[in-house]
Amino acid sequence: LTSGKTSRLYKRLVLDDELASNIYAYTNDKEIGGQFYIVALAKPGVKLSKINDIINQELKKIFTSGVTVTEVERTKANYFVQFLKGIETIGGFGSKNDILSQSETYTGNPDAYKKNLEFIRSASPVEIKKVCVNWLTDGEYVQEILPYGNFENTHSKLDRSLMPAVPNPPAAKFPAIKNFTLSNGLKVYLVEKHELPLISMVTAFHAGFSADKASHSGIAKLTGNMMTEGTLTKSSAQISDELNALGTSISSSANMDNSLVNMSCLKTNLDASMALYTDILLHPSFPQKEFDRVKKEQLLNIEQEKANPSNLSRRILSSLIYPLGHPYNIPLTGSGSSQSLESAKRNDLMEFHNTWFVPNNGFTVVVGDITESELKAKMEKGLASWKSKEVPKNELAAVAFANSVSVYIVDKPGAVQSQITAAVIAPSAMEKGMDEFSLMNNILGGTFLSRLNMNLREDKHWSYGAGSAINPFKGPGIFFASAGVQTDKTKESVLEFLNELTQINSTKPIAADEFEKEQASVILSIPGNWQTNNGIMWFLLSSINFNRGLNYPNDYSTIIQNLKLTDVQQSAAKIVKPQNLTWLIVGDRQKIEAGIRELNLGPVKILNADGIEIK
Repeated sequence: LTSGKTSRLYKRLVLDDELASNIYAYTNDKEIGGQFYIVALAKPGVKLSKINDIINQELKKIFTSGVTVTEVERTKANYFVQFLKGIETIGGFGSKNDILSQSETYTGNPDAYKKNLEFIRSASPVEIKKVCVNWLTDGEYVQEILPYGNFENTHSKLDRSLMPAVPNPPAAKFPAIKNFTLSNGLKVYLVEKHELPLISMVTAFHAGFSADKASHSGIAKLTGNMMTEGTLTKSSAQISDELNALGTSISSSANMDNSLVNMSCLKTNLDASMALYTDILLHPSFPQKEFDRVKKEQLLNIEQEKANPSNLSRRILSSLIYPLGHPYNIPLTGSGSSQSLESAKRNDLMEFHNTWFVPNNGFTVVVGDITESELKAKMEKGLASWKSKEVPKNELAAVAFANSVSVYIVDKPGAVQSQITAAVIAPSAMEKGMDEFSLMNNILGGTFLSRLNMNLREDKHWSYGAGSAINPFKGPGIFFASAGVQTDKTKESVLEFLNELTQINSTKPIAADEFEKEQASVILSIPGNWQTNNGIMWFLLSSINFNRGLNYPNDYSTIIQNLKLTDVQQSAAKIVKPQNLTWLIVGDRQKIEAGIRELNLGPVKILNADGIEIK
């Protein structure tokens, strides 16, 4: 009824008639009896009775004509995938704990869930129609929920100042990593995880946004968006249908340094999923019709980025940090410019794919229920026609600190907020010291309880959220602090940013209690981050991508545990450079320019939405 865009009620109410913003259905199972719910979120101005009539119309079709085999099998496949992904984790809804405790509570047998799985596996269209007629035709209860007033919490006697005692956890251990090289030169890294019949894999190529030609920025992102839109033998719709039938997901994307194609599937459907994955990886056809559509969407995204102050900052910032001609002197969003994208042709995507998507220019990470011998045999067979060849060099030259502070304003007339970004060149993520930086940054601006967020959001109430980060690039990165603040507090917010970025290396260095709390938080989060196939896969991919060695994942917990207060203090001194900052402020110039100039941070220049100075 409601699962997926092609489901009956979602397609009718959300996509076709546009009467609801969302609709979903579920059963509230109980020991004696349960309830079947259909919940629709109506759009403003839509009569709820009209939505209810359509729901009953669609239910009546099932009562009279039933459901199709395709609908049933598609839903089964996705049910089992979601079940398996749920029990990857120890706790939470749908987790091991949840499933086993429910089974024990209601039946006295912790593996009673197997009986439910068998019900699902054997369900037929005839049985589903029969159940619907038996249980959903004897009347209904309709509840309409409309907006209502505010209520206050009652008084609580709970002492929230006392923290529960927590024992010291053991060091997290990363599972064993196996690696081999295919005969075509592709390096493969495998983590066997046999608890569940799930497999995740990703192939990364050393070519992202920064591999775009200067006159063709946006091609890498467009290629990533187009990889699953058709192959030499399959259309976009056929690919989508096959993925739904298999319960498999395949996606492609790009970032500054890499292009990625990843897949998640059931072990039982691995061969069919691998065949589809290989076809997409090796034989994307970039159909002209789909190319025209996706290109238009990316052009619209550029306009949307320009309209959004945060994304506009990301488009312009890199051109203020990196010199002209540097591969990173492009919009950080990867969308490119309207001019470069307008001239893009389908052949540009084919050239990008043919140039960079070769086995010696990438590597594959696989995590899941498969052995090394199985994986190697399947990949050798599936990728036999894929040959290595020479690829161009993408030189990522070092970039010096700015000699002085500079300030740029982009005018957004009528804006009720100003987007403030303070940035400086940062080390490559390939260098040592990123773990020290990450911990330091968590304290400064990387978490909700960080100094920047507590200052500008919780204390001053000028921002919904403030923070800082480093862009993890293979070449020189960018350290930046940013926030959207109310327009009338722009000047004051800039001053608070400057104070925080200055004090961390002077009057208010990172304290021992700050360091210890954040260190413990990171250590305690590691096992949870590594519960799932995807959690393991992406951590290992990052380790390989930034050349940290195969021992790094297993040593990670110990590395964090062995960090000292002086390590994060030295990291702050190395990276946080108030005297070299580039300030980019997007807001209503008429209301903010005078205040910013009064701060006398440095020369102020006015830019348009393309980052070009307005004289």
